[in-house]
Amino acid sequence: MLTPRRDGSTSSRPIWIVVVDGQAYVRSYRGPSGAWYRRALADGRAAIGVDGQTIEVAAEPEHDEVLNGRISDAFVAKYGESSPGPTEAMVSPEIVGTTLRLTSAS
Repeated sequence: MLTPRRDGSTSSRPIWIVVVDGQAYVRSYRGPSGAWYRRALADGRAAIGVDGQTIEVAAEPEHDEVLNGRISDAFVAKYGESSPGPTEAMVSPEIVGTTLRLTSAS
């Protein structure tokens, strides 16, 4: 995840992304205190690096409880076997509260 800093530079952090119903979602492993999360939430935008390309995205909070359950299931399906401890953290209530939907920034 690439997010702008106040000084105009860019911060880069690896993130986990899942797709549910054709929409991309991310969560902050550090919860609401995660710096990239706070910047993306405040700015409503970020960028992700995919296959050597940078893609500008809009970032919107997702609070729908049922949908967040499906997003949690997607995290478990995608990352649970290879990273069980971090995956368990990603589906905890505090982290679920940081779910952001990523959409085209255009």
